[in-house]
Amino acid sequence: MSILSSAVDVLRCFSSTRHDVTVTDLVTLLGMPKSNASRLLRAMRDEGLLETVGDSKRYRPSLLLNQVGHLYRFAASLIDRADAVVGNISDRIGHTGYVSVRRGTEIVAVTAHPGRHALRVVTSIGDRIPAFASSTGRALLARLPDDEVRALYPAGFSAPSETAPRNVDELLGRLARVRDEGFAESRDEAVRGVRALSVAVGDPTTGDEVALCLSFPAATVEPAERLSIIRSLGEGAAGIAALTQDKRFHPLNLAIAETAP
Repeated sequence: MSILSSAVDVLRCFSSTRHDVTVTDLVTLLGMPKSNASRLLRAMRDEGLLETVGDSKRYRPSLLLNQVGHLYRFAASLIDRADAVVGNISDRIGHTGYVSVRRGTEIVAVTAHPGRHALRVVTSIGDRIPAFASSTGRALLARLPDDEVRALYPAGFSAPSETAPRNVDELLGRLARVRDEGFAESRDEAVRGVRALSVAVGDPTTGDEVALCLSFPAATVEPAERLSIIRSLGEGAAGIAALTQDKRFHPLNLAIAETAP
């Protein structure tokens, strides 16, 4: 295990109920040898990641980590805005809503609002799904130039279902449609039996980008409700884009959306 991995393990020991740790705590929590725990805590203190509590042998997060935390909260304001929009739409329409981010070729949900219908999609925070085979992923990939998308898939990919893109060229065709329509749609792709609608928005100041999505069992939504979801997501994202001055935002084109199945 690298020293960086070990340091991350130490930081994960802190919580709302554990504000500081000792060598003994690391031995108990991480199964770490006492000598290793002692050296690691001292090294993290010397590098400014931890500080001692007075003259004791207890260690707590440093001022540096506090400053980084504030920077993260500033960066995460886009997530907060997106989550407020998704939460409102999910409450009003009743289907599961979530906000996701892209990490390379995968999509990770960071917030979720469970639907209230008896038949609904269950979303787990932190689960990863392939970006090319999901509406959230394609909404975010559509913000990239085609050459950057190709660079993400130098060896291509394997489609998880018949309705997912089969190759990079087909993916690029779908991304062009996302840019034209202003939203992405998936059905029976990375998650079988599930249909989803997504839009993406970013914050040029922080470089953050998120996808706003509603998902539902594939057979449960009628055309009128589908359009209502698209309109609600598109309008909510447009409001965020206006605040963040996101010039890469793809505005909704309902004229095209209404002709889609």
